[in-house]
Amino acid sequence: MIQRVCVFCASSSRLDECYLRPAYELGQLLAQEGIALVYGGGAVGLMGAVANGALSRGGHVVGVIPAFMVEREWAHRGVSDLIVVQTMNERKERMRALADALVALPGGSGTLEELLEAISLKRLGLYLGPIVILNTRGFYDSLLLLLDRCIAERFMDPRHRQMWTVVDEPSEVLQAIRQSPPWPRSAQQFAAV
Repeated sequence: MIQRVCVFCASSSRLDECYLRPAYELGQLLAQEGIALVYGGGAVGLMGAVANGALSRGGHVVGVIPAFMVEREWAHRGVSDLIVVQTMNERKERMRALADALVALPGGSGTLEELLEAISLKRLGLYLGPIVILNTRGFYDSLLLLLDRCIAERFMDPRHRQMWTVVDEPSEVLQAIRQSPPWPRSAQQFAAV
């Protein structure tokens, strides 16, 4: 049963509305289903949008943010719980530990790092939950091609393609989480190709 979903996403305040709307909608959908949102604790960009969407429907929102970002006043002050950590690594670890599934929305280098680290951990059998990529406007098309090339050229096993699910709309995220194939710890046996 999915009780908490972690969302990795951008904090840029200069994003086009076409990215903000799906983030807000995803937050609303999580709240409507009684699923808590775990995210990076920011107040603007997709971070602010997904949090505000959940809060607009009475959802429980847990922000995890490093102290230096709080000092810069980047934290969302309206979340249900704000967990302040010391490092970016601690932030990622805490977010994953708090959630039953991970969702990646569009974002920059930080979001890409969070997503690829989650995929790497799943490959090693250290993270076993669902990973869903919300591919708004084909944002992740190039990364997905690169991952396919990793598989085609035997840097990854064909079974690794089952580690993530790609959807185009927020309305597809929860179904993708629920239908995600189980991932065994024994994945370590084929982690090295």
